[in-house]
Amino acid sequence: MFKKVFSFVFFLILVVVLVACGSSKDSSSSEDSSTDTGENQANEAEEKNADGEIDSIVMGFVPSQDADTLADTAKPLADKLGEILGVSVEAQVMTDYVGLVEAMRTQNVDIGFLNPFGFVQGEKRAGAKVILKSLRNGEDSYRAQFNVLADSEIESMEDLLETDGLVWAYPDTLATAGYLFPASHLMDMGEEDLDGHFEQMQTGGYDNALIALLDGQADFATTFEDARDIMVDDYPTVMDDIRVLGYTDPIPNDTISVRSELPDEWVDKIRDAFLSFNEDEEMLDVLFDIYSWTGITEAKSEDYDIVRAVYERFEDQLNE
Repeated sequence: MFKKVFSFVFFLILVVVLVACGSSKDSSSSEDSSTDTGENQANEAEEKNADGEIDSIVMGFVPSQDADTLADTAKPLADKLGEILGVSVEAQVMTDYVGLVEAMRTQNVDIGFLNPFGFVQGEKRAGAKVILKSLRNGEDSYRAQFNVLADSEIESMEDLLETDGLVWAYPDTLATAGYLFPASHLMDMGEEDLDGHFEQMQTGGYDNALIALLDGQADFATTFEDARDIMVDDYPTVMDDIRVLGYTDPIPNDTISVRSELPDEWVDKIRDAFLSFNEDEEMLDVLFDIYSWTGITEAKSEDYDIVRAVYERFEDQLNE
């Protein structure tokens, strides 16, 4: 009897051991399979990146005027670019150039419509590469413009320095023509303490800076040359109501830049696609509606050396 019981117990133990071994083996196989799958997916991702395979493109814009309508205005541009490139293209409106540069640094934006300072900052911080720049009426450079009301008592640039407490309206402190070049110009004229001498008003757009001037909220406004053109439809008498007080030195035009890790093949495709818009009246109209561009030309980093010199002057402020 004892032998039968012992044999039965031994049999049960043997069954449990065999089942446990089998489960362990299955589990190990499952883990190995899972590991292999993960490694395969990682390898495939690496191969995909290495091949430069891209199925979507993101363009980043910063508004120079009404931010609420910019995404809709840029949609035909995104659609046409997507048609040429054979991928989906999305237009994203960023709050400011700092946000756009950061999005390019993290590789979340492929194409950045960066102003000159935005590009210099983007190149330094994010490795952004300039490939194209805008043309306005056939010119690849422009000046910043100081604006006052037509009946203003301010008659000269010197009056700006000789009058304390003037309210200065500009888009934002990263705007090349809106703030940085005008600020550098005023400093070259002898006013080092801009914060102390002027009351400064950031308006978020060039049109808003001119509207602040027209509404009497500001004594002068700084814009690109000639920003009054973008106001004519809504303010038909703006050319008469606002007087140009002076200009800065020439500034190379805004850029079309790409993120640092965008494959060269795609950089070439994007460059060619945008250059083709010079022969497309519909796209030129869209570009004019977005940033008052009348054409596009090729660009290189050295074109922006003058901007780098001013950038160095404001580097601490720009990197805050």
